[in-house]
Amino acid sequence: MTTESKTEKDSAGNNQTDQGSPEKAAWLTAFFIENHLDHFAYPDQVASLEQTRFMVYLEEDQRYYPCSDQMFDAIINRNQSEFIQREYQKVLEKILKVVDEKIEDKNEKIYLETLIKIKYRHDTRDEMMIPSRLEKRLTQIFINRTQIEDPYYIEKAERNHRASVELASDAFQAAMNHLEPQPRNQPKTLSEIKMMAEHLELKRLFSLTGATFLWQSLSPHQLTELDYSKIFSRPLIGNGVTPLFESLQTRSREELYQSTTKKILWLADEAGEFVIDLAIIGYLVKLGHKVIIAFKEGPMFTKVDYHDVQTDDVIAERLSHAMSIKDPAMNKNDLVKIFRSDNDIIVLSDGTRERLNLLLASTTFARAFREADLVIARGQTTGRRFFDTHFQFTQDIFNIFPLEDGSVCIQHKPKHPKVIKFSHADLEKKAKAIIDQMKRAKSNGMTVIFYSGIIGSIPGKIRMAKKIMSVFVEHLTKQSAQTHIINPSEYYEPGMDADDLMYMWEIVQTSGFVDIWRFQTYEDILTSFNIMGQKVPPEWVGKDATYSTGCTKEMRIAQRVQQKFPEMQIIGPAKEKFMRRDEYGVGTMYDKRL
Repeated sequence: MTTESKTEKDSAGNNQTDQGSPEKAAWLTAFFIENHLDHFAYPDQVASLEQTRFMVYLEEDQRYYPCSDQMFDAIINRNQSEFIQREYQKVLEKILKVVDEKIEDKNEKIYLETLIKIKYRHDTRDEMMIPSRLEKRLTQIFINRTQIEDPYYIEKAERNHRASVELASDAFQAAMNHLEPQPRNQPKTLSEIKMMAEHLELKRLFSLTGATFLWQSLSPHQLTELDYSKIFSRPLIGNGVTPLFESLQTRSREELYQSTTKKILWLADEAGEFVIDLAIIGYLVKLGHKVIIAFKEGPMFTKVDYHDVQTDDVIAERLSHAMSIKDPAMNKNDLVKIFRSDNDIIVLSDGTRERLNLLLASTTFARAFREADLVIARGQTTGRRFFDTHFQFTQDIFNIFPLEDGSVCIQHKPKHPKVIKFSHADLEKKAKAIIDQMKRAKSNGMTVIFYSGIIGSIPGKIRMAKKIMSVFVEHLTKQSAQTHIINPSEYYEPGMDADDLMYMWEIVQTSGFVDIWRFQTYEDILTSFNIMGQKVPPEWVGKDATYSTGCTKEMRIAQRVQQKFPEMQIIGPAKEKFMRRDEYGVGTMYDKRL
């Protein structure tokens, strides 16, 4: 969670990259506003700083931007006009090609081309627009004016069909199952044989992603087993080959009998190639992994999208048993339940119609990114958003894309070394340690009190909130004999957000070892300030547990626990007064309305 000083900066909207002069700071702000990427200007569309931090590791004064460093520097410094205009021109040509291919009426074609060029000149005049944002705007003009929601629907379906036919061919199956003699390093045990087979099958499937002609070529081709063998013999290159295989294989020579499964976030890319992806994903599931597939929210040229899961025959059949998440703002607990279910393949939308824009991604996607063990991004255009930037991320990123010679490149960008991640097992272990303390206290005849109070519901005052609680708990301990008081503020650790804390505390609170559940009153706060020899600051006047989002949630839990354990007492403000707070802001410890 954020520190006090940082929270105050965030709430003021001042968290920026190194801005230098006021003029450059203004240009930076204009850049985010013009691209519709400023959270304070577009709070319902753009991710907050806290949600962005689910995916991007940001230092104190960093601000994330969804483009390459070269593009960002060119726009901010206004010193690479030729480069910017060249990238803009690529976008214009791409959109005009769609108009030329999909519109037959001559007058309508001229009208659309003229309209798009007018909008193009307007949006590129100041050279402030990111090309991908320009592409989205121009594409939206085409869709709105023509009502053609998915111009490449038929082409995508044909690509998927061609790839599906290839995977079903006898020649492909024979080539996949063919085993060459292994004169060196001959496996000695069944486990080593299995490990070798896993490596070989994964390598062949990944090699197949380089053969783009399989789904892009319009002319039918009858490949032989030898043809496929040649495809499989093409190299996998790049710094990510070894770490990816080490991550995906469930065994290693050193740990042949250990199983290490992963939650993999798979960022889908092009139609046709995605059918090959599904073959890889199916094999990863056999190895014990769980795969979360993220699609584009809607049609985007020839990229596979979330609607294809329901409407494309080939994809729909292969994902018929997958779990589909439709909620764009799913909370952590519900997501954890899905990840722990028997569903090995989960599909969701990233919430955008862009190559990769983490500032516009849905909350569900951001949480899935945070909960995953690694991210596999397909396609070079998607990969550039991870690799052509100085930003580092909260997960290991792998980018897989074909090269012109048919070989496959696998890039790896390790997660930032300072990333702190609390797994479900970590939180459960911490909860168990607290429960063990409670058990020992009760066995010694002590009364166990759980104290719920404001910690993060007043933005920027976390440090003071923790001090208030600690001072009062110490006061309460001195007043009462044989009591064991749980002070939640003592168990907070850097990196924990509200969801982490609620997940951990609910395990403790429902354990049945709480004798008295006390909720903070204003009198408690007043007592703390009196002990500290201070007057109550205005932001604390009249506050109590009813002001806290977490306490509101905990009061509901307390009432459920009391039904199961009627002897537990609830002390504090009247239950009916817990109504002013409802839900956390994403990644924050205060109500989203604040």
